[in-house]
Amino acid sequence: MENHFILRPWQLSDAVSLARYANDPDVSLNLRDRFPYPYALSDAESYIRDCIAKEETQLCRAIVIDGEAAGSVGVFPRSDIYRRTAELGDWLAKPFWGRGIMTAAVAEICREGFRRFDIVRIDAEINARNIASRRVVEKNGFTLEGVLRRNVYKRGEILDSCMYSLLREEVSL
Repeated sequence: MENHFILRPWQLSDAVSLARYANDPDVSLNLRDRFPYPYALSDAESYIRDCIAKEETQLCRAIVIDGEAAGSVGVFPRSDIYRRTAELGDWLAKPFWGRGIMTAAVAEICREGFRRFDIVRIDAEINARNIASRRVVEKNGFTLEGVLRRNVYKRGEILDSCMYSLLREEVSL
């Protein structure tokens, strides 16, 4: 499988490719509603500015393929009693699905997240029907902790979600 990519900090010059790849109903289907569809250039610019502004408190990287930002992956530390936990967030443009890119990107971002932040756990909540994303985290050693029944409302449907976690001691840093 071809999985040539690099992870790097977001740059404002990524906005055009980000808007083009993110403006896909199949990409937004399994993401939170704050990931808009349709996805405009202004959405891309706002997202990139937010990632740049929060660089000290979160780890958010562009997935660059053939010189273009074609996805995003990040580790987002939580707060309050969850301050030793971070959430994994990711998406990839449809033309690059099934190539092992996201599996490798998640491995890389999780290692970096554990090195950078004082966290003991990274969790990922995934739409139960999103088998591809579930396989990505499973291949990276995440454990299914449970199914949250009728937990998500997306595009007129009430859906289950799955909670996965990866602990620091389960990762080779």
